[in-house]
Amino acid sequence: MAANKTRTSSFSAAPSSQTPGIKFVPNGTIFVSSGIPDLDKILGGGFPLGSLVMVMEDAEAPHHMLLLRNFMSQGLVHNQPLLYASPAKDPREFLGTLPSPVLSKDDKSHNKDPEQDKGLRIAWQYKKYFGENQQNYDSHRVGKQEFCNDFDLRKPLERQFLGGCRVDCVSLQNFSNLGALQDHCASFLAQFPRNDDNISRVGRLAIQSLCAPQCGYSTMEWEMLSFIRSLKGMLRSSYAVAVITFPSFAIVL
Repeated sequence: MAANKTRTSSFSAAPSSQTPGIKFVPNGTIFVSSGIPDLDKILGGGFPLGSLVMVMEDAEAPHHMLLLRNFMSQGLVHNQPLLYASPAKDPREFLGTLPSPVLSKDDKSHNKDPEQDKGLRIAWQYKKYFGENQQNYDSHRVGKQEFCNDFDLRKPLERQFLGGCRVDCVSLQNFSNLGALQDHCASFLAQFPRNDDNISRVGRLAIQSLCAPQCGYSTMEWEMLSFIRSLKGMLRSSYAVAVITFPSFAIVL
C-alpha cells in the first residue's frame, strides 16, 4: 500500500510584522498606501512593496504634485524613512508644503466634553448592546484609518512628523551624473533588506522631475534608462517603494 503523501500548499505564509502602514493580502503581496484612499482602491490596495511608480508630469494639471505630497506625508505619518530628491537647490523647503492628516471622528471626539454632548452620551449608553460584531467592525475601521489617512491640503504637516522620522532631502543638481544618484539611492535602500520574514522598517523614495533641465544629465537617455533599470532591481530586493515623476518632454521607454 502506498503511503499517504502530505498535501502542501503552493502559497507561502506572509511575513509577520507589527509595522504600521502596511497591508497584507491573501496572495502574499504587501501594500503601502499611496496617501490617496480612492487611488488605493483603484490599485487594489495601494503600492506593492518593491515597486517603482513612474508618473509623467503635466504643467497644466499638476496631479503629480498631489501624489508626491500625499505619498510623502503618508510615509512620514507612519514613521517610514523618506528619501526625497528634486531639482530645487533646497529641496527641504518642499517639506513645508506637505499636507497634514485629517483627524478621524474618534480623535475629534476626544476634544469634546462628554457632559455637553448629548449625542455622544446616548451613543455611549447603547454601545454595550452592539456586541462583539460591532467591536470587530470598529477594530477594522481603525486599522483602515491607520493604513491610509485623509489629508487636508490647506494645513501643513506638523513638525512632530518631520522630526520623528529620518528624512533625507537631496538636490539633483548636486549629482554630477546618474551613477552618483544611484549610489545614494542604494545606500538608502540598504536599510530595508528583504531578507527575512519580519518587516521592521519600510522606506519611501520620492524623486521629483528626474532629468529636469537644471540637471546636467537631462539629455542622457541611455543613462536615464540604466538608472531606472538598476533602481527597479534594488527595489525588488527591499521593503520600499519609489515614486518618480518626469517632465513632459522626457522620453522614457
